[in-house]
Amino acid sequence: MKDPAIKFSIHKYVAITSILIVLVMTVLDVTVVNVALPVIASKFGVTSSSAVWIITIYQLVITMLLLPLSSFGDRYSYRKCFLSGVVIFTLASALCALSQSFTMILVSRALQGIGAASVMGVNIALTRLIYPREVLGRGLALNAMVIAIATASGPTLAGGILSIASWHWLFLINVPFGIIAFIIGKRLLPHNPDKKVTGKYDWISAVENVIVFGIIFFAIGNFARKGDVLTNSALIVVGLVLAVFYIRRQLHRESPMLPVDLFGIRLYSLSISTSVCSFIAQNIAMIALPFLFLNNYGFSEITTGLLMTPWPLATMIVSPFAARFVERHNPGVTAACGMGIYATGVLLLMLAPASGISELDIAWRMAVCGLGFGLFQTPNNIVMVLATPVQRTGGAGGMQSTARLVGQTLGATIVTIVFAISSGTARSVHVCLCLALIFALTAGVFSISRRIKK
Repeated sequence: MKDPAIKFSIHKYVAITSILIVLVMTVLDVTVVNVALPVIASKFGVTSSSAVWIITIYQLVITMLLLPLSSFGDRYSYRKCFLSGVVIFTLASALCALSQSFTMILVSRALQGIGAASVMGVNIALTRLIYPREVLGRGLALNAMVIAIATASGPTLAGGILSIASWHWLFLINVPFGIIAFIIGKRLLPHNPDKKVTGKYDWISAVENVIVFGIIFFAIGNFARKGDVLTNSALIVVGLVLAVFYIRRQLHRESPMLPVDLFGIRLYSLSISTSVCSFIAQNIAMIALPFLFLNNYGFSEITTGLLMTPWPLATMIVSPFAARFVERHNPGVTAACGMGIYATGVLLLMLAPASGISELDIAWRMAVCGLGFGLFQTPNNIVMVLATPVQRTGGAGGMQSTARLVGQTLGATIVTIVFAISSGTARSVHVCLCLALIFALTAGVFSISRRIKK
């Protein structure tokens, strides 16, 4: 039987590189800046807690704008939204490098967030338009693999750049790649299919979305930074009350910005629930484990960084195989198996010796977690994409990215709360891993309850 990927024209392969380049840029701009925070804090004379805003404002802006920009892509053009995002992100990267004050770099990072949201909101929709349905999984797997590579290589790349150049180059390196991605995308990215989303853009919903997500995730982020509990709790309550009015308004829209219409598709709603739970499970473990390696096992910072690498590395390796596997097998069941393997990896880490464990014993357990997550992620993304109409792929993709950010944020908050109320690092990490296991099993249950007709 002829491989459908052979039908893929060479210009489509080149078009995909535009998306992949920008995905790498947006992911790296979290991981590399994490490493450089102490240097940047010293440069601008601010405290470490203030410097964290360089990361926070970037992620907050992305969360606030993902759905409005995805809706723009659905209504007008995924291509224009993507290319605009590339331009904004590239210019903002240059502004970050030229920043002469802490305020200027915060504003520049917020602009980077706008660009990143424009790209993240429509990259799945563009991938769906580029790849034939028969090999769509390979396209989504390639996206996942590239993100995993960027995540794994970020700290090393940042360390390498900082060892030979100033922190400014962490941002300047985006400029030539942004120009290349724009040129390729301008020439080769596809236009939207026949327009089925009608009417004017819903600016009121866009503002409501920004306010609701901004208030809620600002407050949740403050919990993670040990902010004032009473103020943050009040903000969350206000955000949730406003969210009720926002959702009620969306229920009466023909093509709602918050895709409540898609939640009527059982397959899609189960996939979103699966995604949120899985990213909570992943982020809890990823944040808690370095404390165990550093404080209890006594490994150095460099060794701890290396011990975290097998996870994204295994995800990167298994993703393409998972994509090919689900071309002939049920994606929901495959994703559930992946979560089961991930849960097994977490359990193996929980049962590891309290002391005297070797680096190799930790590394293979981390690899099991990464293997399971890689086997889960691509099939789950395939289910989410194929469960929605083509003309609503922007909203579906934006919601998928929002689910990931929600899961990661909640995971970070859970770790903060556990460490605040538990005594001792080892006990705190053990509790965190128990919670990661529970969320992983919950994601597996959601996943296996899906039924896909082949």
